[in-house]
Amino acid sequence: MTWRVNGEAVLLLGGGRALILQVAHPKVAAGVAEFSNYREDPWGRLYRTLELTLTIVFGDPEDSRAASRRLRAVHERVGGSDDQGEGYRALDPELLLWVHATLIDTSLTIYQRYVGALTPRERDLYYDEMKALGRAYAIPSDAMPADYAAFRRYWGSMLVDGLRVTETTRDVTDSVLRPELPRFAWPAIELLRLVTVGTLPAEVREELGLEWGPGRQRLLAGSQAAIRRLLPVLPALFHRFPAARRGLLRAA
Repeated sequence: MTWRVNGEAVLLLGGGRALILQVAHPKVAAGVAEFSNYREDPWGRLYRTLELTLTIVFGDPEDSRAASRRLRAVHERVGGSDDQGEGYRALDPELLLWVHATLIDTSLTIYQRYVGALTPRERDLYYDEMKALGRAYAIPSDAMPADYAAFRRYWGSMLVDGLRVTETTRDVTDSVLRPELPRFAWPAIELLRLVTVGTLPAEVREELGLEWGPGRQRLLAGSQAAIRRLLPVLPALFHRFPAARRGLLRAA
């Protein structure tokens, strides 16, 4: 299920959503503000992270373990204090779990909107496999919710009580929604902006003051319908990540 879902390149549409949700946690936001160049290159940072995680998912065992070690090495040096003076470490299981949770929820959200529905059994299997991936990210097994139902309860509780919008959250949101790119890239940016804002949980969208209404909702539904019709007729070359295609060929 992980290979089926995470191999779809359309998941790139959820990159901004995942990043904004990650920095809605004040301690994650503090680490991003101090140790990354999100303002200069938010999408580049996101895609470099994606490349590393795709290697962990689809690479051969040696490459996957090496990518996991690189990811942990990067996190080991990240730590400090948030905007209220509370200490944090990037390797704190609580923070690792939240970042991983944003990837799980975003992947399922985008896949089911733009590729196809999943059965409850398929969602359960996907979450079980993503728990194994979480261990590769240095999340202790007992730190993750036991099953998908428990994960949904964790997710809901975080939206209610675990997040807080900070200046960094707003700054990252602005850099994601208004990147400094050439004019010819504007149509793609408009689609990314539509998907990012439209798929954010309502609680986060409202706290950030992002405009949304029936007209934008209809545009989002139209984009979903168009892409869902298009993907089945495209060769895998055009809708599967290269790492996913290489992994499948190696497995075969």
